[in-house]
Amino acid sequence: MPAYLVAVDVGTRSARAGVFDTSGAMLARAVVPLALTDGPGARAEYASDQIWAAVCSAVQAAVAGSGVAPAEIAGLGFDATCSLVLRDRTGAPLDLGGGRDTIAWYDHRAEAEAKTCTETRHRLIDHLGGTMSPEMQTPKLMWLKAQRPELWSRLGYARDLADDLTARATGATAASACALAAKWPYLPDHGGWQRDFLAAIDLEDLLDRAALPDSAAPVDRPIGTLTPRAAAELGLPPGLPVAAGLIDAYAGALGTVGLHPAATTGECLTLIAGTSNCIMAITPRPLFARGLWGPSRDTVLPGFWTSEGGQSAAGAALEYVLDLWPATGLAARPDHATVLALIAEALAAQGPGFGAGLDVLPDFNGNRSPLSDAAARGVVSGLSLDRSTEGLAALYWRTAVALALGVRQIVEHLQAAGSRAESLAIAGGLARPPLLQQLFADVTGLRVLRSEAEDVVLLGTAIAAATAAGLHSDLPGAARAMARLATVIEPDPARRETYDRDYRVMLRMQEHRAELAALRG
Repeated sequence: MPAYLVAVDVGTRSARAGVFDTSGAMLARAVVPLALTDGPGARAEYASDQIWAAVCSAVQAAVAGSGVAPAEIAGLGFDATCSLVLRDRTGAPLDLGGGRDTIAWYDHRAEAEAKTCTETRHRLIDHLGGTMSPEMQTPKLMWLKAQRPELWSRLGYARDLADDLTARATGATAASACALAAKWPYLPDHGGWQRDFLAAIDLEDLLDRAALPDSAAPVDRPIGTLTPRAAAELGLPPGLPVAAGLIDAYAGALGTVGLHPAATTGECLTLIAGTSNCIMAITPRPLFARGLWGPSRDTVLPGFWTSEGGQSAAGAALEYVLDLWPATGLAARPDHATVLALIAEALAAQGPGFGAGLDVLPDFNGNRSPLSDAAARGVVSGLSLDRSTEGLAALYWRTAVALALGVRQIVEHLQAAGSRAESLAIAGGLARPPLLQQLFADVTGLRVLRSEAEDVVLLGTAIAAATAAGLHSDLPGAARAMARLATVIEPDPARRETYDRDYRVMLRMQEHRAELAALRG
């Protein structure tokens, strides 16, 4: 009998579910929005019950749209952003305000606590590029203990969002090796939990208070089976094998592993381009590089190491440009496709110099990599009083160029640490337009690999689900069987000189921004 898989991806603003066959073809996909609350002080929160309700709606809609009978589904997998879910000792939501119990991944309220972690100079910090980020779970929990002691005294559970979803699905309170090694003070090559680090930052009671497991659940094995209650809510059969949860960018990296010629013996470099950008390097040996998260072992493929660079605002930066532009003569705010069409016309007429004189540092929500400066902010140089649609296209394009230059900077840091990758697999909403695919190839100088899959992050989670269900023998084998290479985009050497000059300008702008920050003290 045919076997099918359900994959769930909880992103920043929506929950997505897809139904796949064992060859990696997606039969249906459904999207349900999330209720996200942004607040003052760089805060952002969800309600985990609303996230679960959105997941259930998305799964039901995807299965209905696929035409697959629930009885034919053989496995289920979840991935999510590294948001932090908090519950009290009774299992109820730990109310941060307004019924919200989940701190969003990009929440930066814990910048001071992150600095305290960095100052310990513990070996854990070496696995975080030399700096603890406020996006990690440890500083957020330090903030909770210091700033909301009444909530800390009631805390009974803290999990990465993907682990919370697998717990709701199976009843198992295990935590995935992906989440623990990537976002928590857990080093599998140094005994697991770094208890001396937790003691140094006054969180020695964390493991007991948050009901955290002693060890990590491997990413290539099922974490449990679907409970009758969860099955009824999701519209799936009970007893279904459920894969260990994945962080969304790591699921995307898994979804592109099979595109690389030497995926299981060499190196894989992937750009997951969406609201934020994540550059993932999977290597057979650890790469230590300042400003890059990792290396973390066993987080995507067992026995391999993962290093992660990131831009906290990517698609979000381009959205910001569209929202702010005071263009005249427009009946409504233009969408991305409209502006990209304008850019394509301008590039055809003017070449890669279109928009020259506009230079952007797109760090509107800090610079995650390689500067590790959560307080950094965006800079635009060269603005005029131009309010035309062409002016909007120029600023949008130059912001996109700046994002590609930031990817190049991260790739160069990986190369300096020993990466030998010659190609870059690319996935995510920001990577769909061919114009931007070519831009990333031209700016980085790497061949860009594009998957046939419409949603590579969901595909990676389906690969994990297929392995958990025993439909493929291991993750590398599932990745090879379920991923298909659609196109290879070669860099255009004729554009190299222009982008080299832009890169030099970007590096100088970063220096100047640091000088101005020093003057302000």
